[in-house]
Amino acid sequence: MSKRAIILAGGKGTRLRPYTIELPKPLVPIGDYPILEIIIRQLTRNGFDHVTITVNHQAEMIKTYFGDGSKWNIKIDYSLEEKALSTMGPLSLISDLPEHFLVMNGDILTDLNYDDFYQAHVATDNIFTISSYVREHVNLYGVLESDANNKLTDFKEKPVARFEVSMGIYMLSKAVLEHIPHNEPYGFDHLMLDLIKAEKNASVRQFDGYWLDIGRPDDYMVAIDEFEKNKGLFLKDA
Repeated sequence: MSKRAIILAGGKGTRLRPYTIELPKPLVPIGDYPILEIIIRQLTRNGFDHVTITVNHQAEMIKTYFGDGSKWNIKIDYSLEEKALSTMGPLSLISDLPEHFLVMNGDILTDLNYDDFYQAHVATDNIFTISSYVREHVNLYGVLESDANNKLTDFKEKPVARFEVSMGIYMLSKAVLEHIPHNEPYGFDHLMLDLIKAEKNASVRQFDGYWLDIGRPDDYMVAIDEFEKNKGLFLKDA
């Protein structure tokens, strides 16, 4: 069975400046490879045979680097956004999507088993499956709680809150496309709320391995260090 992935790579990478002034974010290097090449190598190893990269900002640089994908023994083609369409809007421009397909951001460092994620979605026939991760946020301040009379009732020193967040990696069934307007900006947040409203709720599959969204300079530096220390974790043939 053919396995298709859509990689969202049309953003300007504003949060990652100055690294993205001359390079599009998917081509920013992590060790010896651009982050998007790491992803494509991982997808190939997980049995994917067709990748469509959605492009907009500095599209020609991305197309020149990856070409038709023959270097990695995978078919690569492109979907050009004439305007920014957010995260889910670009899917409305792709006419040949299969019954089930992977959608992900092009700036993620993870050791997620994409094949397991794909197969779990297909087996349960969900309309949309989100790969999630639990993040801990440490409050930098002591937190006070007081009553209506301004009397202190509780105090927590730098409490830790836990949040389950989207990893920016999703499995979709083709039926979801009826909720996405054609060639209009439409985000993940809009789609999730629309699916809930339509009582076609997305499913969540929690992941406990390694995941990092390379969106800010601090995260980028962490990604470089982690990749160099654990290259075999992310690229088995490295």
